Amino acid sequence: MKCVVTGATGHIGNVLVRKLVESDYEVKAFIRNSEKADYLKDFNIEFCYGDVRDIESLRNAFNGSDIVFHLAGLIDIGNANKKLMYDVNVKGSRNVVQACKECHVKRLVYTSSVHAIPEKKKGDIITETKNFSENLVKGTYAKTKAEATKYILNQLGDDLEIIITHPSGVIGPYEYIPSNLGQLIIDCANKKIGAYLNGGYNFVDVRDVADGIIGAAEKGKNGECYILAGKYVSIKDLMHYVEELTGVKAPRFKIARWFAYATGFLSEIYYKIRNEKPLFTSYAVYTIGTNSNFSNKKAETELGYHVRDIKDTIKDTIDWFIKEGKIKLK
Repeated sequence: MKCVVTGATGHIGNVLVRKLVESDYEVKAFIRNSEKADYLKDFNIEFCYGDVRDIESLRNAFNGSDIVFHLAGLIDIGNANKKLMYDVNVKGSRNVVQACKECHVKRLVYTSSVHAIPEKKKGDIITETKNFSENLVKGTYAKTKAEATKYILNQLGDDLEIIITHPSGVIGPYEYIPSNLGQLIIDCANKKIGAYLNGGYNFVDVRDVADGIIGAAEKGKNGECYILAGKYVSIKDLMHYVEELTGVKAPRFKIARWFAYATGFLSEIYYKIRNEKPLFTSYAVYTIGTNSNFSNKKAETELGYHVRDIKDTIKDTIDWFIKEGKIKLK
């Protein structure tokens, strides 16, 4: 089976490529930056260079392929890059669909996000939906993913099968450029965090997500959505897991979430000046207080999806960051 992975050097993307190669797929990795090709240099794959905003580069990559795994996207939990995020996440996804149709691709598996799913009140279980709208979610990232998901589902037809996956908060090894969550683990292990926030989120291992995406390609039903979620973990418990695995004391001082939310914009300015990734923006603080009770029962039943223990994931994540020199235990 011949496939293309957009966003192949991202966290989910590079793990997906590894697993596709292991499963004997013929893989084209569609990437923007040739320097990041080093992440996948040890695998027998073809590199295609381009940008989802450039439809001609997509046509060149998709030609002759059976499946496209569309993962390329911009994640930003702050307030910057709104136009760029829209251009990549929404307009780029439109280009991907058009290129798939023009190149006679048989199946498109789009990696959306649980953030695209309309929120529910605390205590309710969140399951799959086909009711997507940028007006039903909060934050630029969520709005762009909701709009892109809605558009892609509306392109269903006889010429192209479409399956949507919705990962929750992704964590795990092979994260070459740390996400906000990855940076939180790094800073905690390096004794750079003095306090924690009340709240938490549903976190899932990147390797389980990659397995779920392949399951969607092989077993998913045309026009269906699948939540690839894991387990809810509070920020406090996450930091205590890091303490348990590294011996580095977790912070004991709790910051009120209302205070962190109110001052989140100052945090963004501070980290921007330092050219560092902000950990707790206003949107991030808002998110860890929302309902993240996502059900993965549909993916378990139809795709054979399953998740590993979150403590094993955190251990493997820490080991990876130690290997990469980002965590330096004394």
